[in-house]
Amino acid sequence: MRPGKPSFNPTTRKVHEIEDARENNDENFLGAVGAAADVIGEAVKAAQTSKSKNNKGKGGKGGNAGGAAAGAGAGAGASGAAAQGLGIPAVDVQAGINGGLTIANTPTDANTVGLDIDGNDTGYVATVQVGTPPSDFLILMDSGSSDFWVGAADCQTLASEGGGACAPNHKTLSAATSSTFKDTKAPFSITYGSGSVAGTIVTDNVVLAGLSLPAHTFGVAHAESVDFSASSIDFDGLMGLAQSGLSEQGVPTPVESLAAAGQIPAAITSFKLSRLADGLNDGEVTFGAVDPAKFQANTLVTLPNVNKQGFWEAAMDAVSVNGVSAALAGRTAILDTGTTLIVAPPNDAAAVHALIPGSASDSQGGFTIPCTTNASVALTFGGTAFNIDTRDILFAPVDPNNVQGDCVSGISSGEIGGAKEWLVGDVFLKNAYFTVDEGKNTVGLAKPA
Repeated sequence: MRPGKPSFNPTTRKVHEIEDARENNDENFLGAVGAAADVIGEAVKAAQTSKSKNNKGKGGKGGNAGGAAAGAGAGAGASGAAAQGLGIPAVDVQAGINGGLTIANTPTDANTVGLDIDGNDTGYVATVQVGTPPSDFLILMDSGSSDFWVGAADCQTLASEGGGACAPNHKTLSAATSSTFKDTKAPFSITYGSGSVAGTIVTDNVVLAGLSLPAHTFGVAHAESVDFSASSIDFDGLMGLAQSGLSEQGVPTPVESLAAAGQIPAAITSFKLSRLADGLNDGEVTFGAVDPAKFQANTLVTLPNVNKQGFWEAAMDAVSVNGVSAALAGRTAILDTGTTLIVAPPNDAAAVHALIPGSASDSQGGFTIPCTTNASVALTFGGTAFNIDTRDILFAPVDPNNVQGDCVSGISSGEIGGAKEWLVGDVFLKNAYFTVDEGKNTVGLAKPA
């Protein structure tokens, strides 16, 4: 969840620019897409305007990613099968309406915690124990930021968004709930591409994937935007797993602390993101190593991290659709588990969609593609092409009653930072095993097992 400019919001399953257009009463394609988004209900109503921050490092997460509705209503004719080109899977459509978590299977590898699927693959959530006695917190795992926080007991929604206590279904932390809780009173604030939190820096015991961090330093949020405070949000906090140079709290990340304490051999974090439509529920994050059972070892490519601010960013050799090159050499990609979509520079996004028959721009940075497309988009890293499952490109139906019509594309456009810089989220990362090594400052990608 990269700090910075407005982007697709993985917590509310929407793009803020849609809300802006609806507030301006635009009588165009966005109205139809916005109507589809309305069926999500309370989650879609969360943030009413785009939010930005004084940029950290490369600036805006997702840039001005435009015009895509993230939720959709159920409708007849959706395919629940894994076959491509037969429409968006029914399970994804329903999850876009209902939200909620699909619980991961218990991992078998050491130092590993399961990743629950939020909604229709919009985010990935781990259970982390905090405090004494330890309490389970549901935490969004985010490779695109570097701060860990949970809600404070006195958490309030921002006054500018209506105020009031944060939703009671969220777990909170205080001296009343933990005997080892200590509040330093030092303030912090973070504004993400969508949403913001502010609070104080504290210390308390944390257990992550069975690994103990006594008196770990992190934050409790006393004020949250509705992107985080609403009852429809399925997690209690967020853990940033980029490098600590991005940290607004100015403290080491949990994985850095685990490595410094000798709990893991190196500051390595490895992700396997599961796809709801597959029904496997085998997502996980491993600390200190990789899980060899989750990827094809002979496909692993290891690339230098080209980002100097703390994001995980690698050179991207090529982009193709059905084997046809989009002529986009020399790009780089920030790999961000906290972003749902892929966000490309406007000309690049247009070039990709030009190779998908039936695609159309919404003139707001978003695109539609036929829900029945069999287009196969591939991103190439280190000479290896990683194909994106067509179901991942079909993000949501524009019309919930016509799921064989047009779908919102999982590739949007926006200014990320550099003119050739992409932000690559879960739409792609579900199709690769993703590992980062802070000591070596490398990014690894492999084809899933």
